[in-house]
Amino acid sequence: MKTSAEVNRKDAAATRKARTPWSGLDEQGTGLTVDDFLTTMLGQLVNALRRTVTQPYAEQFGLTVPEWRLLALLAHWGELPFAELVVQSTSDKALVSRTLRLLEQRGLVKLSNAGNTPRKKLFCRISAAGMALHDQVIPLARRHQAAVLHLLDSGEREALYRALRKLHAQCVMGPGVDPGIPEEQ
Repeated sequence: MKTSAEVNRKDAAATRKARTPWSGLDEQGTGLTVDDFLTTMLGQLVNALRRTVTQPYAEQFGLTVPEWRLLALLAHWGELPFAELVVQSTSDKALVSRTLRLLEQRGLVKLSNAGNTPRKKLFCRISAAGMALHDQVIPLARRHQAAVLHLLDSGEREALYRALRKLHAQCVMGPGVDPGIPEEQ
């Protein structure tokens, strides 16, 4: 009798060898169903990863996923204008605003206005307490992210990274833009 691990390995191997709905795809997307749309599959994957990977370690440190995302971005970039933080976080403006106010109340970020015009620019930066919390979370976050990436072999990780960068560059900068990743030698 086969163990569940043996069955799962066999299923995974069969899945890797099977043709995908994207193999031989024509420009009209003939035959694609909504569950095979790239946007559907990525959305489902992002939600599953958020729930199973990011949320557990964020909650371990008393953070929500949006709070962790903003802390991590501010730790990485330093001070950012609010509008740029919205772009970098890929969240909507209202969620970023609410999350920043909560982080500010907890002393994890500092917000400051620039200028005396009606359209003041809000700047966001991580506080010393926020950086200390970030420094506690980031090793665990890296381990969790690496564990997921190690479900793929090295070649699959390379291909996925290149494909994601290429798709992102095309969406953000337009067709024909080089995503800036050197090809393998």
